[in-house]
Amino acid sequence: MKFAVIAAGEGSRLTGEGVETPKPLVEVCGEALIDRLLRIFSRCGATELVVICNDHSSRVAEHLRRLVVRGLDGSVVPLNLVVRSTPSSMHSFHELAPLLSGGLFCLTTVDTVFREEEFARYVDFLHKACADGVDGVMGVTRHIDDEKPLFVDVASDGSIAGFYDERGRCRHVSAGIYGLTPPALDTLRRCVERGESRMRNYQRALVGEGKHLLAYDFGTVFDIDHASDIAKAEAFIAEGRP
Repeated sequence: MKFAVIAAGEGSRLTGEGVETPKPLVEVCGEALIDRLLRIFSRCGATELVVICNDHSSRVAEHLRRLVVRGLDGSVVPLNLVVRSTPSSMHSFHELAPLLSGGLFCLTTVDTVFREEEFARYVDFLHKACADGVDGVMGVTRHIDDEKPLFVDVASDGSIAGFYDERGRCRHVSAGIYGLTPPALDTLRRCVERGESRMRNYQRALVGEGKHLLAYDFGTVFDIDHASDIAKAEAFIAEGRP
């Protein structure tokens, strides 16, 4: 199974708050965000790790290329790196699409912080659900940690009925964790051809095309958008350690 990370954003809010480190290299509990994701994905049996970073700064690309040579956490990193600036996360995803075809894959953004053991349970659930014919499993949370959350309507059987900008009757929001099967890439292509640019519109298109998506509740998930989020994420991770 392939795992992918979108790390192509500029991190302008962090920079504006005095954090000079590129977002993928911001450390949480002494570990860079990108390293943490790649380590967790490797432990979940990744056959390939696919990452896109922007070309505005060489620091992130150089860091990732060093990981390929030196390894991470004592293991080889099967990394496929794309260095390219894109206008949106959905366009970054589209750049990665040719590298994700052929099987089940999981995609996240680089600033998503979740508990490692919960992610392992999610991956097990994803494999079983897709083996039973589900088109994808989207990570959701009831913890709202976003200025413009995407609300998710989850039916009683765990199926996703829709994605909305307003809460309405929804009790969950998107956690930015996408486990998908190959047909989802066709939906992505059609979205780009229509001129769509937001990941939330892509998710709506999946439902609109009749894809069967399940929700997986991660409990709590943090996004590192502001300097203050770093300390919050560190406390969250430390709280979950034995």
